[in-house]
This record gives sequence, C-alpha cells and structure tokens, in this order.
Amino acid sequence: MLHGHQRISEVKKVGDFDPLEKKLGYRFERQDILKQAFRHASYVNEREQDGQGNNERLEFLGDAVLDLAISHILMDLFEDVTEGELSKYRAYIVSEGGLCRVAKRLALGDYMLLGKGEEATQGREKPSILANTMEALLGALYLDAGFERTKEIIRRWFMPMVEEIHADGLLNDFKSVLQEFTQERYKQRPEYLLVEESGPSHDRTFRVSLRLAGRIIAGGEGKSKKEAEQKAAKEAFLCLQETQDDL
Repeated sequence: MLHGHQRISEVKKVGDFDPLEKKLGYRFERQDILKQAFRHASYVNEREQDGQGNNERLEFLGDAVLDLAISHILMDLFEDVTEGELSKYRAYIVSEGGLCRVAKRLALGDYMLLGKGEEATQGREKPSILANTMEALLGALYLDAGFERTKEIIRRWFMPMVEEIHADGLLNDFKSVLQEFTQERYKQRPEYLLVEESGPSHDRTFRVSLRLAGRIIAGGEGKSKKEAEQKAAKEAFLCLQETQDDL
C-alpha cells in the first residue's frame, strides 16, 4: 500500500492532470509539455537514461511571461500610477511568496516529480520549489495556449494579490516589498541605520541609511524614523530593480 506523497506522486506519473486542468479552465493539447513542467531537476538527474528534460527552461520562460502579463494587468487597472509604483506592485505579486501562494491554491505540490533527496526533505512544500514550478507551469501554458489565454488565467489566479494592494496599504509599504525582494534575490535582509536626528522636539528630522550585504546602498529623510526608512527602502528597491548585479 502506498502512503501520503508517495501515493500522490505515483498517481501523477500516469498523467492524472484532470483536477489541475479543471482549476485552470484549460485543457492542454501537449500533455508532454505539461508533464515536463513538474519534473524537478533532482528527479531527472536520477533518471538520466530516460532522456527527459527537467522544468528549468520552462521556469525561465514562465518568469518572463508572468512579468509581462502582470505588467499588462497593472497598466490596465492603475492608469494614474507611476512607473516606480507599478514596479513595486509587480515585484510584490511575482515574488517567491506570491508565486508560492498561487501554487498552493492550485495544489501544485501534488503533481511534482522529485528526486529522493527532495522527497525526503519535504520538497513539495518548499516555497522555492513551489514558486519555480508555478513559473514552469506558466511557461508550459504559454507554449500551449499562447499569451492572451495565459494572461487570462494569470489574471484570475493572481487577482487576489492585486486586490490586496488596495486593501493592505501596500501602496506605502516599500519596506515589506524590499525585504521580500532582497531575501529572494540576495538571501539578505536590509538594515536601517539612524544616521542623524535634528531639529526641535516638535519638528524633528530623521536621516537613515540602508545597508545590504555590508554596503550602504540608499538613504532617506523624513519627519519620523518610519517615514525615513520607507523613503530609503523605496530608493533602494527602485535602484535594485535596475540592476541584475550581485552585491
């Protein structure tokens, strides 16, 4: 008798993607590319003789497709918002955390094919693997359905996070967005250093510096420490969006 994830993975090996396709509202013409989206590199590496590809190339494609689709959606919904704000919204939605949330709602962990090591260490529940698999699925969708249909599916499943931008005050919270971004890209959290506090007690001015990976990369000034930190986070986030370099 098979148990738990072992039972699930064995079922998915025979191509039982019906529940997923019903959730997506789309039936794949190319089942082979759908299956590839769930083949983790650890699984393929253990079966090199099979000649099957892993999902990393689809993940690469899906990342670009998601960025473009979310950009379209945000441009449509927020007509009066600046480029910098749109970049912040997009980063929040396409972050590892955002991808992981959608992957869990779609139960993508049930369909993954993992190597023994990842299986033993609860790989199906790891945010990074769930996020990467979500991107791979979007890459497969794009190749099978085209951009417009993929964008419709993205809109439906990612819309709750777009709505959170209104509800949760994200419009002003660059610190949260920056922290998620830097943890995902650099595996580091930003630090905020109070550099100067000046002015009379009823009209104080605060200046802070933002340090990441040992380097000062931004600064901010405000009438409260919180405001100064938010301004520093905004400057750092917009700056880091423009570069792909390691710190």
